[in-house]
Amino acid sequence: MTKPFRFGLQAYSSSTPSDWRELAKKTEDIGFSSFHVADHYVGEGPALEAANHPLQNLAALPAMTVAAEATESIRIGCRVLCCDYHEPVVLAKEVATIDWFSEGRLELGLGAGWIRSEYEAMGIPMISPGKRIDKMVETLDLIRQHYSGDQIHLDGEYIKVSGFSGAPIPERMPPVMIGGGAKRILGIAGEHADIVSINFNNSAGKIGPEGVGSGTSAGTLQKLEWIKAGAGDRFSEIEIEIAAYFSVITDHSDVVANEFAKLFNLSSSEILDHPHCLIGQTSEVIERIQQRREEFGINYITFGGAAIDDVAPIVEALSGTRTASLSK
Repeated sequence: MTKPFRFGLQAYSSSTPSDWRELAKKTEDIGFSSFHVADHYVGEGPALEAANHPLQNLAALPAMTVAAEATESIRIGCRVLCCDYHEPVVLAKEVATIDWFSEGRLELGLGAGWIRSEYEAMGIPMISPGKRIDKMVETLDLIRQHYSGDQIHLDGEYIKVSGFSGAPIPERMPPVMIGGGAKRILGIAGEHADIVSINFNNSAGKIGPEGVGSGTSAGTLQKLEWIKAGAGDRFSEIEIEIAAYFSVITDHSDVVANEFAKLFNLSSSEILDHPHCLIGQTSEVIERIQQRREEFGINYITFGGAAIDDVAPIVEALSGTRTASLSK
């Protein structure tokens, strides 16, 4: 069955506390399904420049808490929490507390980490990708045990805890999002997640042509096969999410696509067809979103915070629908 569309907004920073609260509330009022932060910590300097990543001036968990307090119904989350940056038992209690205060509105995003220069700048050892993924799976196991209300016992390779139960215990386990762009992480996501966030393959440890190039239509079809292999019979239950990192509402799509093409060593047609790009007039973007749900099964699209006003008509037209037409 075709899943209804839903939309998220991901914001990295805010100029003032009131601006952050207002952005969260505006996101909810427009009809977005979720409001997300990211999980990055280094400020301006060589480490951020090496990553080629936007500055995030807010820590994820406090920002999520404030967003939850400023809203009433929208899901609150982080796309995604880097498990290496958090002590596992503390993280389990923190996310459960946010879920409890928000009355069940947490969307739990977990990832295995990828920005090499950020690890190095913060003095955190960056173990191999496979080991980071194993640690993420153990972290998810710990969080599930926390939510169960039973005594926690985990004797993993990276997490060894026992002798206590979790508190607080929200009414139910939140939906779990696992994000990534390589074969093993997407297979694991298919096995364990309710929402799989398809991302670039960022094995280079930074944003650049290599990662963006992995996200083309052909690359996304390959990633879906990896998800299906991990999911097996439960694939039909999983939501497929993707971030439209390059979203431009314009009457000059060819010009904009050409600029992105030069930046990422792709052709203009590859950019226009790129699942992480939505470029064109509002009606054209709506059509592309519908086509991509048919082709890839993507029903959950996340936009960057700066695009909120431009994409509001798209969210209003498509949210919750299995078919839609633009009425404005």
